[in-house]
Amino acid sequence: MNKQELLNKLLTSNLLSLAFIGDSVHTLFVREEILKTCDGKMNNYHTLSSKFCKAEHQAKVMELVMPLLEEKELDIVKRARNAKPKHQAKNASGADYTHATMFEALVGYLYLSDNDERLKEILKLSIKD
Repeated sequence: MNKQELLNKLLTSNLLSLAFIGDSVHTLFVREEILKTCDGKMNNYHTLSSKFCKAEHQAKVMELVMPLLEEKELDIVKRARNAKPKHQAKNASGADYTHATMFEALVGYLYLSDNDERLKEILKLSIKD
């Protein structure tokens, strides 16, 4: 199954699956960026990357990105907002967790649709303070 076939499959199911892959894509991007700029101390890698990968930070990024979304992207994040996870976040409010899931679903969608330029644009916004 190629990425487009997987995307089509996931779009017809619960969008939490897109958030699942989007979380991985975002985490990998953040870690690569940290490695490019960090001083080489392992503790710093984790501290910096976790700052950008927390639900609270992803929720803020989602609020920043919302006005920039195209119609299909907006549809994806709205559907992800309405998805019902089976668990609650340990260290985030319900609203932050929902917005983080929206962000991760958007990233997963852009990744699987091979929209690399748009994906980079959104991911770069996610590592700004």
